[in-house]
Amino acid sequence: MSNAVSALQGVSETGFAHIKEMGLAGMVTLKADLGAAATKKAVKAAVGADIPEPRGMSSGKKEDGVAWMAPDELLLFCDHAKADEVVATLTKEMGSAHHLAVNVSDARAVFTIEARDVREVLGKLTPADLGNLPIREMRRSRLAQVPAAFWMNSHNHAAVICFRSVAQYVYDLLCTAAKEGGEVGYHAKG
Repeated sequence: MSNAVSALQGVSETGFAHIKEMGLAGMVTLKADLGAAATKKAVKAAVGADIPEPRGMSSGKKEDGVAWMAPDELLLFCDHAKADEVVATLTKEMGSAHHLAVNVSDARAVFTIEARDVREVLGKLTPADLGNLPIREMRRSRLAQVPAAFWMNSHNHAAVICFRSVAQYVYDLLCTAAKEGGEVGYHAKG
């Protein structure tokens, strides 16, 4: 049994939006040639998903999935307890093909935002163009002064990933941006 604990142990707060730290999540970074047959085969074997288009996401077994992070980088999602297995599967399937597979689960924190329109929260914190952000497109940007990645599962639900070392800061930013009475009317424009 693991002694791992999430960055903020599931803390949540509700204003005009509900912000929640999601607890332990398995995440594996894969750096490789994304067009190579070995990479496609390895990702499929590890999480049951195809390599997504640039900035896209794809779903695999159960809650597993893959997010495109850069032309040579993917982020694979899995159960926290299975992340080392995912790394082992990737390593085995990639064989001698040049790659790097690393379990980054404990270096990251994941938050969800639920609101009438999650852009009401994210729009205060990121320079990314949220008006043109398609559902389930991964966006690497920043929230205030820290790097983060986020995507919208719908206009009412988004997920945010940041480094664990800034989890409290990101949580505080999200909660401040979601305080009751702080709506800016983004939903009226979209």
